[in-house]
Amino acid sequence: MPITRRAALAGLGTALAAPAIRPSFAQAAPIKVGVLHSLSGTMAISETALRDTVLMMVEAQNAAGGILGRRLEAVVVDPASNWPLFAEKARELLAVSKVDVTFGCWTSVSRKSVLPVFEELNGLLFYPVQYEGEEESKNIFYTGAAPNQQAIPAVEYLMGADGGEAKRIALLGTDYVYPRTTNRILRAFLISKGIPESDIMEEYTPFGHSDWQGIVSRVKRFAGEGKKTAIVSTINGDANVPFYRELGNQGIKAEDIPCVAFSVGEEELAGIDTRPLVGHLAAWNYFMSVQSPANTQFKAMWQAYIKNPRRVTNDPMEATFTGFKMWAQAVAQAGTTSVDAVRTAMYGQKVEAPSGYTEEMHRNHHLSKPVMIGEVQADGQFNIVWKTPTAIPAENWSPFIPENANRRRG
Repeated sequence: MPITRRAALAGLGTALAAPAIRPSFAQAAPIKVGVLHSLSGTMAISETALRDTVLMMVEAQNAAGGILGRRLEAVVVDPASNWPLFAEKARELLAVSKVDVTFGCWTSVSRKSVLPVFEELNGLLFYPVQYEGEEESKNIFYTGAAPNQQAIPAVEYLMGADGGEAKRIALLGTDYVYPRTTNRILRAFLISKGIPESDIMEEYTPFGHSDWQGIVSRVKRFAGEGKKTAIVSTINGDANVPFYRELGNQGIKAEDIPCVAFSVGEEELAGIDTRPLVGHLAAWNYFMSVQSPANTQFKAMWQAYIKNPRRVTNDPMEATFTGFKMWAQAVAQAGTTSVDAVRTAMYGQKVEAPSGYTEEMHRNHHLSKPVMIGEVQADGQFNIVWKTPTAIPAENWSPFIPENANRRRG
């Protein structure tokens, strides 16, 4: 029997924080939830689904009785993949709309644009995407992966027997802070493992880049010099579509030059003919193909809400879902939406995540998360070929950046 939207939302009631007694929503002002995601421009391909995930969670929370007897109200803005506009829209959400919490951003440049605004106005941002680390703010909770929860395990996999024992690595990224910092960490890691500089290729392209013929040809030449080669991709946004198309055009197959991506999931693959890409990899903390009761519920909830059986779930959506549940639990525990009280209540919050693991928020404002490697399938889904046995605490200050020596905890 198909699961209806009403049943899916109602079924989440026990999982979302809700008061034992549900007073009328009219008794108190609504709790305002800011949504700060690009709905236009180069990042819309990735961020629109995160807007929809927050709206789904707001609707589900209201169906479960709201929080503290108050209805939730979403306030959506479109920063349009424009990094300075992110800061303007963040200020609008906090100073004009007076939101109690914000879920938003994808790129690190957008997060860094809004960070001083959230710190100045003491707002609360939940950031749901893997990133380069090297940051810790009392006004941000990071529910995506730090490098030790994605990038480093992925490269270790490529260098291991299961991943093809790569001896040369091509680091291809979009030209902004996340790819450059992540690749700085990966370069130091590779050198620590005995890979010489001459066996590391590194290239960057602008957002929205579309002409990949030359770069892919250079990768083929780099791989043709006698050593097993792999591609590590930190390419973001809609540039991934022509990049993967060019891999197919030039006949780069996974068994010859595997490519592991850090910013390509089910949503991005939905617009690509994935048949030439079968066997290429992605590293995330969640895939839609995860087998767990929590993921079955998550997918049913999403399909019922979005009313489109072709729409997929992905890692940043799952991180948004998990972060929202933790925030709702923290508000219920604190008895208020006050940022300072909610911040304190967030520490130690746990959620049985769709990943199939229990995830916990630590005092460094980062989650413990599992790490998974998935192979692209012809249907655009991922076959999980490797995962960690437990959730891994985040190292937001990388040991592969020397100046972090005095920042690292414990």
